Amino acid sequence: MSCPRLLSTWVKAPVFKAKRLVVASACLPYVNEAVFKEVSKGASVVLACPEAEPAMHYGKLASAIRSSEPEEVWVVTIDGSPHCVALQAAANEAEYILGRRINKRHFVVVDGERLVEIEADAVRLARYLSLVDKLLKDNRKFVEEELSRHSLEYKRAREAAPSPEATR
Repeated sequence: MSCPRLLSTWVKAPVFKAKRLVVASACLPYVNEAVFKEVSKGASVVLACPEAEPAMHYGKLASAIRSSEPEEVWVVTIDGSPHCVALQAAANEAEYILGRRINKRHFVVVDGERLVEIEADAVRLARYLSLVDKLLKDNRKFVEEELSRHSLEYKRAREAAPSPEATR
């Protein structure tokens, strides 16, 4: 399935005038084709990649929503990607820019396998590293266990350096 790119599509294009608009990570069809097909059913889909494209997703998504009024917006990205989180934040920012609530849902694909719905506030929290740091310090064992299960970068960092507690 060929899908248009968010940044390359006119904000009044038919793809945006959908009952359900899905803004998906450009890599999702390759990471997990079954999940991509599942979220695409009955929806218009645009693809985006903050790593490969200029950082214009915030304004473009808000403009497309204002111009075309999709009934619902889903954002589906890869969990753990440092770039994909920007697409999630763009949906929250669209509400802020527009000054009104939009009917939206946030999803991530965990470990390339499982679709999980997340709260909009989880995306908001990700922008505030001081709050994330506090949660980490208050829940270190849980965070370490979960990061060990999901993050290769975390595992390699632990192998290369002593734990934070050992250096204090």
